[in-house]
Amino acid sequence: MFKTVLLPIDLSARNSWQKALPAALDLCHSGDTVLHVMTVVPDFGMSVVGSFFEAGFEEKALHKVGEDLARWVTEYIPDGQEVHPHVMHGRVYDQIITAANELGVDAIVMGSHTPELSDYLLGPNAARVVRHAKQSVFVVRGE
Repeated sequence: MFKTVLLPIDLSARNSWQKALPAALDLCHSGDTVLHVMTVVPDFGMSVVGSFFEAGFEEKALHKVGEDLARWVTEYIPDGQEVHPHVMHGRVYDQIITAANELGVDAIVMGSHTPELSDYLLGPNAARVVRHAKQSVFVVRGE
């Protein structure tokens, strides 16, 4: 049914993928579905914040996160599943939508934290992706 699936994860938050990963792999069960796994390194926001970090910090951070994501893929993605890891930089929800469009994925599978009253139904990133993505979005409720 789906030829390409995007799984955005937060490497520092197991609950962002613990339940979403099995759901994404279920969508890839046909064997010829490509899985794109992505993580996002947030930007600093205001430029004044960035001035507190040494030159080249963002490049080093992106490289380190890329290595961490490659290890994650090796550990958690089954052999035989075609998978492409991606590290993005910026606002989480913007980067998820951008990656989904640029990669031409058919579906996005993402975890969402248990909502607080202020979130109503979804976490803020999941809600924005659901609202703005052109693709089907499967939100898997975490812990």
